[in-house]
Formats: sequence, C-alpha cells, structure tokens
Amino acid sequence: MEEGRSGYAPILGYHLFYRSFGPEQGAPTLLCLHGGPGASHDYLLPLADLSARGYRVVMFDQLGCGVSELPDDRSLFTLDHHVRETEELRRALGLGRVHLLGSSYGGLLALAFALAYPETLRSLTTVGGLASVPLASSEMNRLRAQLPRTVQATLDRCEAAGTTSSPEYQDAAMEFYRRHVLRITPWPPEVNRSFELMNARPVYGLMNGPSEFTITGTIRDIDLSAELPRIRVPTLVLGGRYDEVTPVVAQQIARGIPGARSVTFTESSHMPFWEERERFMAVVASFLQEADRARPPAP
Repeated sequence: MEEGRSGYAPILGYHLFYRSFGPEQGAPTLLCLHGGPGASHDYLLPLADLSARGYRVVMFDQLGCGVSELPDDRSLFTLDHHVRETEELRRALGLGRVHLLGSSYGGLLALAFALAYPETLRSLTTVGGLASVPLASSEMNRLRAQLPRTVQATLDRCEAAGTTSSPEYQDAAMEFYRRHVLRITPWPPEVNRSFELMNARPVYGLMNGPSEFTITGTIRDIDLSAELPRIRVPTLVLGGRYDEVTPVVAQQIARGIPGARSVTFTESSHMPFWEERERFMAVVASFLQEADRARPPAP
C-alpha cells in the first residue's frame, strides 16, 4: 500500500488531516468518509487500491477525529457539521465533482451530503451504511441477543453500573465485534489504530455511545429514510452478510433511492474491503467506471 500524500486543510476554522492516493490531475476522485462517528481514516486505507484503477482516492479525519484538530466546542460534533466540513474540504482540495463513498456512520454522512449537495456528486456508495439510526440500533440489538448468555450478562451488568470503559466490558463487546465488525484474526494494524484513536477522543462517546450496539449519543434519533427518494445520483449499496449494520438496513437504503443497486458480500461483516478485498475493489471499480461513462466529467 503506497503512503500517498498527506497534509492539513483549513476547514471552517480548524485543521483537518487528509491523505490522497493516485494521480493528482486528470483523474476522477473517490472521496471516502470514515465511520464511528469518531474513528479515523486508517481503517479505510485498503480503498487506496482503487488508485491503481485510475482514481484519485482521498480520505480524511473528520473534526475531532484521528489526528485532525480537536475543538473545545463539543457542540460542533454533529452530522450537519460533518456535512459542511466535507463540502469545505472538497472545495479546499479542488476535487470538483466526486464519487462519494461512506463507511458505517460515514454512509449516513454520505446520504446526508447527497441530500445537501447533489450537484457535487458523480456517484454515491455506502458500505455498511445506514439511513435510520433507530433501525440500525434495533438490528444490532437483535444480533446482541444472539451472543452467549454469559457475554450478554456482562454487557448488561456493566451498562447498568456505568462501567463500560472497564476491560470486562470491552472484552465482552469484542465478542460482538469479532462476529459483526471484522471477521479477520488478528485485526490489521490500521483497524486497531482507528479503534485506539476513537477511544482516545470524545467524539464516539458523545455522538454514538459506549459501544457499537449501544447507541445512546446524539445521533440516536437520526432518520433520513423518508428523504431517500430525493437522491438522484447513481448509488451502490454494499454490506456484509454478517454486518452489524445488517442487510435489512442496507435494503432500506437500496429500496429508498431510485435506481440504486445492492451487493452483499457473503463472507464479510462490516468491512468487506478487508474481508473480501479483491472482489470488493472489482465491484466498486466497475460501478464507478459505469457512472463515469454515463455522465462524463465536464472539460
């Protein structure tokens, strides 16, 4: 994996870290949005593979995430602010009309961005994305109920006692993550780094909650599902058979956006770009190329 080029862009009064892979000029851009909310771009680094297929691949750490600037004003950690900062970064880096790809919460962010700035997009791809946090949360609770009873009891006890930062709780949560977040052992260093950075900063706890399947933060009631028919760009909805953001959630997006297509990776959970990397890149590259043929960039 190439190192790419990196830097900090001044965005809405703060500095956001970004990385760029592939040609700087003359190539369509794939702009990638990480999840969490509160993770970092590191776990998305396999997407740099698409630079070998003729795309400029750009990813960045959202405000307060990864190694981007952490503001004192916690009220800035919102979906609306992430939409605005994504647009400002697109402008600051001179990316033009982009292919937008969002993973997990980044998929929710990508949908919100497509509703706010449709004219800036060539295409839209969600990977383990969600339109309705309540639906995704309900599905995760269904998966949680399938864990061994001893694991469920530990999770329940720690949540009731407010000890979700304890090693006991984290070990129990990892039973869920190994089934529904990433089914590779051991986890790649890039994924571990994203989790370490996420746990070291306040964004995840404030916006999401103590764990992937316990969404008690500020995003808990967000539901864009009724607005999906307004999205009119070519859309690809991706997810894994074992995904914590289940195929039920993916199908809500695919059915809501006119003309959207859907692919489920049968050997994957939440990160098919790691779990079925070669097939994932082929599926995404084919979709992007088709979108470019249907609507070539303006000269």
